[in-house]
Amino acid sequence: MEMRHLRCFLAVAEELHFARAAERLHMEQSPLSRAIKELEEELDVVLFARTTRSTRLTRAGKLFLEHVPRVFTVLQQARDSVKAAANGFHGQLRIALSDGITPWRLPNLLALCREEEPDVETRLFEVPLSQQIKGLHDDLYDAGFAQSEEVGDDIVAIPVWSDPLMVAVPARHPLLKYKRIPLEELLRYPLALCDPQACEGHAKHIERVLRQVDTEPLIAERVASCDMMMVLVSAGLALGLASKIHITTSRETGVVARPLAGRTHMVTTYLLRPAGEISEALARFIERVQAIEPSERDRPVSDDRQDTQKESAS
Repeated sequence: MEMRHLRCFLAVAEELHFARAAERLHMEQSPLSRAIKELEEELDVVLFARTTRSTRLTRAGKLFLEHVPRVFTVLQQARDSVKAAANGFHGQLRIALSDGITPWRLPNLLALCREEEPDVETRLFEVPLSQQIKGLHDDLYDAGFAQSEEVGDDIVAIPVWSDPLMVAVPARHPLLKYKRIPLEELLRYPLALCDPQACEGHAKHIERVLRQVDTEPLIAERVASCDMMMVLVSAGLALGLASKIHITTSRETGVVARPLAGRTHMVTTYLLRPAGEISEALARFIERVQAIEPSERDRPVSDDRQDTQKESAS
C-alpha cells in the first residue's frame, strides 16, 4: 500500500464523486480508478459502491475512512518534528484547540512557554471537540483546550479559566434598556449562535442556558467562531451569546456586552489530557496554564463600564 493509494481513497471518500476527486488531485479519472482498484485488491474488500448515478462508501470503506486521516496526521507530525529538531528544538507539545479560547490568554501562554522553555516547540491544532478527544486517545495530541468536561473515559478535564456569559447587543438596540437582559426578552430577537459542529462544547452550554424557558430561539445564523458572531452583531443582524472577554475584546465596533438577568452563567475552559502519567514538559505546560491570571479587562466590571467600553468605539 502506497501513500498515493491513501490520497486517492481520501479524495474519493470526501467527494463521493470520481470526476471531482480526480480534478482535486490534478489527475485523470482512469489512473484514479486504477489506484482505488489496487487498494481494494490489497485490502480484499470493496471500499466504494458505484452506480451510474452515485458513489458511496461501503461499510468497509467507512471503517477505513476512520483511520486514513490519522495516517496523514502522524506523517505530518513526523515531518514537523524533524523540522523542529533542525531548527534547534529538543521537544514538542501538540496542543489541540476546540470551541475557541479567550483572546488574550493564548498568546500570553505561548509567550510564557517560549520564554521559560525555548527548546520545546508548542504546536497548535484547531479541531472540533470530537476530533480532539479521539486525537488524545490516539496520541495525536498531548493536551487540548475546550469548553466541555463531557469528554468520556480516560480523558482528564481540568477547569482552568472561567468567564461570565454575556449577551452581545448592537448599539442602540431596544434591549439596551435592560441592565440585565431577561432571557424571555432575548428570545424575541434573532440570534447568531456557534455551530455545534465547529464549537461543540460552547454550543451545548448555550443550548442548556436557552432551554431554561419554553421558547424556541430564532436562529439567524450558525457561525464557526465568536469573531464572525461579533461581525453579525455589529451589523445589527442578530444578537450573540459569548464570554464577556470575547465581546469586550472584539475588533468590531458598536457591540455592547450585557449580562443575562438572574444568576450569572459562567463559560469555563477546560484543559484536556489523557489520564495516567504525563511527560515533564506537559506537566510544566499545565503549571503555566494555571498560572495565567485574569487581566484587568477580564475582571467583573459594572454595566455602565461595559457599555462605555464598546460604545465609545462606535
